[in-house]
Amino acid sequence: MAFRSCFRFRLPPSGLPALLMAILLQLFCVAYANALELKPFKDDLFAYPVTLSSESNGAYTVVDYRELRDINARDEVPERRVHAQYTDTGVRKVQQDLLLPTDAGDVRHIAVGKTGGASIIVLYLHGQGGSRKQGADDFTFGGNFNRIKNLMAGNGGLYLSPDFSDFGDTGAAQIAALIGHYAEQSPRAKIFVACGSMGGALCWKLAGRKDSGGRIDGLLLLGSLWDESFFSSSAFKRRVPVFFGQGSKDPVFPIEKQEAFFRSILGKSKAYPTRFVRFETGTHGTPIRMTDWRGTLNWMLSKVP
Repeated sequence: MAFRSCFRFRLPPSGLPALLMAILLQLFCVAYANALELKPFKDDLFAYPVTLSSESNGAYTVVDYRELRDINARDEVPERRVHAQYTDTGVRKVQQDLLLPTDAGDVRHIAVGKTGGASIIVLYLHGQGGSRKQGADDFTFGGNFNRIKNLMAGNGGLYLSPDFSDFGDTGAAQIAALIGHYAEQSPRAKIFVACGSMGGALCWKLAGRKDSGGRIDGLLLLGSLWDESFFSSSAFKRRVPVFFGQGSKDPVFPIEKQEAFFRSILGKSKAYPTRFVRFETGTHGTPIRMTDWRGTLNWMLSKVP
């Protein structure tokens, strides 16, 4: 870990200067370590409901989900506008709608937070029929996109919600170029890619590319799909953390297949950093609404290669 590397510096042999330098170095290292843990933002409102069961030392968890409570009671207008206490729209002050020219085509994207010198970068890749606007909507999906925006802005990070041409090689090339651009602007940032629904096809393609596969520090699959090619990817070889959130009644991507893929990862290595949260009775969009961004990202930050 980078924290341990702080203590590799040579100190003066003795005396007060050595003591002062040691103290300053320790303070620097503590500050650096703390910078890699996201500070809370409305944690009480976004905490998971009751845990119904857990196994594999917490790697697999079943969480209680109820539509009447988690949609109807949470939203002012069900699925369209969450109650005001779940959001803070002041984050729009650091939100921009940008365009990045790349060799694979122009990439329009919404950026929230620090576009240079960020400590952490999170991308959200939408599914079929979506756009960059979905991942920046403050009021849908229970306010969960507003939360990730505020978490990034409040922790010196950057949140990106891009458009892309397709879910194939061209789309992957565009997102890889976007990642490369912002990685150069923030060379010390840890980079995490969250993929909703069909966007997962891009998650797996990015993991397999030489450029993005070597830059990504974690993948979040939210109501998404599986891909056996991951096992031959550079990201898998680097042991990047993988999170799965899935509704038990997902009609698009059957949970049994995603659970089987998750278990196949553990089958390759029981110590591989992966987690699965099953939202009992949840459907296709449930993980996007319910996933605990802060808890998941803090776990990933503790496991990055």
